[in-house]
Amino acid sequence: MPGNRSDESQLVLRPLYRAEQVRELDRRTIAAGIEGFALMQRAATAAWQSLKARWPGVKRITVLCGGGNNGGDGHVLAALASVAGVEVQRIALKPVAALEGDAARAAEMATAAGVGLEPWSKGIVFSGEVVVDALLGTGLGGEMRGTFREAIEAINVSGLPVLAIDVPSGLAADTGAALGTAVRATRTVTFIGDKIGLHTGRAPALTGEVHFRALGVDARSHADLAPAAELLDQDLLRIWLPPRSRDAHKGAMGHVLILGGAPGFGGAALLASEAAARLGAGKVSLATAPEHVTACLTYRPEVMVHGLRGAAELGDLPGKADVIVIGPGLGQGAWGQGMLQAALAESRPLVVDADGLNLLASHFGGQRRDDWVLTPHPGEAGRLLGCSAAEVEADRPAAVRELQRRYGGVVVLKGAGSLVAGPDGMAVCPYGNPGMASGGMGDVLTGILGALLAQGLALETVARLGVMIHALAADMAVRDAGERGLLAADLASYARVIVNPGFEPGFHSLAGGHDAHKTR
Repeated sequence: MPGNRSDESQLVLRPLYRAEQVRELDRRTIAAGIEGFALMQRAATAAWQSLKARWPGVKRITVLCGGGNNGGDGHVLAALASVAGVEVQRIALKPVAALEGDAARAAEMATAAGVGLEPWSKGIVFSGEVVVDALLGTGLGGEMRGTFREAIEAINVSGLPVLAIDVPSGLAADTGAALGTAVRATRTVTFIGDKIGLHTGRAPALTGEVHFRALGVDARSHADLAPAAELLDQDLLRIWLPPRSRDAHKGAMGHVLILGGAPGFGGAALLASEAAARLGAGKVSLATAPEHVTACLTYRPEVMVHGLRGAAELGDLPGKADVIVIGPGLGQGAWGQGMLQAALAESRPLVVDADGLNLLASHFGGQRRDDWVLTPHPGEAGRLLGCSAAEVEADRPAAVRELQRRYGGVVVLKGAGSLVAGPDGMAVCPYGNPGMASGGMGDVLTGILGALLAQGLALETVARLGVMIHALAADMAVRDAGERGLLAADLASYARVIVNPGFEPGFHSLAGGHDAHKTR
């Protein structure tokens, strides 16, 4: 079967770790014979090289140093910059006399290199063209307060570009949540093991470009430190989506049945239906309220649409399908409740979204299956877990793991840095953009997932692949026409290009087609 996890041996995904795991890797590396200060110098050198690469003409920098090893990295970077002829403003949040160990040695190194030192004071003026955040890294234990909060706010207000060392200060390395306030970096250089919190939640708005430097440490060789997640890579598309057999026919490409579009909510189900068709399902059926049939046939005649007044009229439709998608435009009334009850009674794989999830939380508690994909946004996830959306966002990795534990199958927690949790672990999607903050995007994702599942891919592969395709399609659309005004209906045509690896389209021909249609 194509798309099984064993095929991934051709591509090694980047592992993502929790902060404590990275600290343990650091400890083991030092115990193996590399001096701690030497490791600090490696980190500072990598950060300085990254800064020069990003801002090659920089003549003045401001380095804010905290009290731990992250601050030590900043002191060493300040020394390196000074030796290279760059003017350095070094600001200390903790007096040098109070520093210990490697951090104290780093501060002495900077002083020996002739770098001046200013204590932090509110209202201090930054003289650099670039600010280096070496305040806290992973070493924070709660919401930002006091002088560190002042310093973070001053960095953000300055409007200067920022290089964050290891983690933007104030960003939780394990969860991607901002702890009260956090540095907004232009680039983040992180070391030894990449951190899951740099790729989800608030992180995409705070990290800027994330550059990982292993510093000579092979995290994967420590088998007892299982990664918290893996970072998805678009190169997986060529592995999971090989060319079709030349004798392929629609009967071998799967049949998707979409249950959605309660009276007055027909658009969502149609978006899902079109996405399923564009992603290569052999047949797509749509069971929707009767008043939506004409619009569906007009917009997408390839979809076999059935107007139903309720679940009692489903007949043998579920039995003919390979996969059932339920939720888009489902509603939470009697029509939607009946459809969900019918879907749950089937032994077919399911994709459940939107009001399908809300009904699971409110009317169909206790359900658990190994053959479904659930795709909640934070609000829906909160209802399924009995908590608030804010609590979900405070620790997205923990929330998606708990959802998968309770409900089984595979769970996609949507949002910036979408998370996919299944029996094989967790994955993070690094693609997508703010243009996706518009109605109907989730409906397109459900159609994509249904089509991939119908074509015989494994459940967890489907979720990982579908989330990537959905996000990459949005990225491709944004390259053509920008983020504002991106519509869910724009994605299906781009997604079709993405699922045909090796085909290089003229991007503007797609956008031009849409524009021409609008001017008729």
